[in-house]
Parts: sequence; C-alpha cells; structure tokens
Amino acid sequence: MARVAYTEKDLDLIARMMRAEAEGEGRLGMLMVGNVIINRTKADCLDFEDVRSIRDVIFQVQGGNYSFEAVQKGNLFYRPAREADRRLARDVVKYWRQQPAMFALWYFNPYAECPPTWYGQPFTGRYKQHCYYEAIANTCESAYRF
Repeated sequence: MARVAYTEKDLDLIARMMRAEAEGEGRLGMLMVGNVIINRTKADCLDFEDVRSIRDVIFQVQGGNYSFEAVQKGNLFYRPAREADRRLARDVVKYWRQQPAMFALWYFNPYAECPPTWYGQPFTGRYKQHCYYEAIANTCESAYRF
C-alpha cells in the first residue's frame, strides 16, 4: 500500500525533483529529498495545510517563490525523468523512509554547518550537503503518521 495517492505523472514529478535537487548526493540523497516531498503531502499543518497532492507540494509557492529551487531555476527538473529515478520515486511513495529525512518537512544546503534550527524547526541530521528539519514536537502530528 502506498503512503500517498499517486499517478504515473506524480512519479515522474518526484523523480525529476529528486534528481534536480540531489543527483550529486547519489541514490540515498535522492531518496531523502523524495521522502520530504511525501512527508509534505501527509502533513496537514504549518506551511502544508493546503497541499494534499504530490503536484501541490512540488509547485507550492511561498513568499512569492516556488518552495523548491529546482522548479524556480529549471535546471534538471525540466528534463525527462530517467527510469532509474522513477524506480526511486516508486520506492519513496510506497515505503521508503530513513533518518534524517524520516519525518523531515524541510531541507536545504547551507554551504556551511547546519544550524540547530531553521525557521524555528529542529535539526534532525545532515546527509552530504543537505540539512534536514522536522516540525517541532506536538505542532504537526500528521507529519509523524506513516
């Protein structure tokens, strides 16, 4: 059973986003980015109260910009998905979760050390260049559901 409802087009979107945001971090880094996308579809709180689909998450606009830099800048995101990336996307929507991205709703590349909080949210860990953050305990229970 999948963690969220999805279509083949959704798999393509996640695959393209994972590659665009984390191709340099290999398979595991790409899976972690995909996990954040799925977590955001499940979270009914904070910045994610009105995003219920994979497409909503990927094309969400906050503060006048897309939430994901790859959508804004275009780079690899606008290239067709590769089959290997689609397989990783399928793993993420069906079952894949791992720390530090297990419950993470945000990640970013600080080009330095990871700060202990990001916009007030606690740091859960780093994988290569990305720092991961989850919601403060008791502020977003839906983010902690499988």
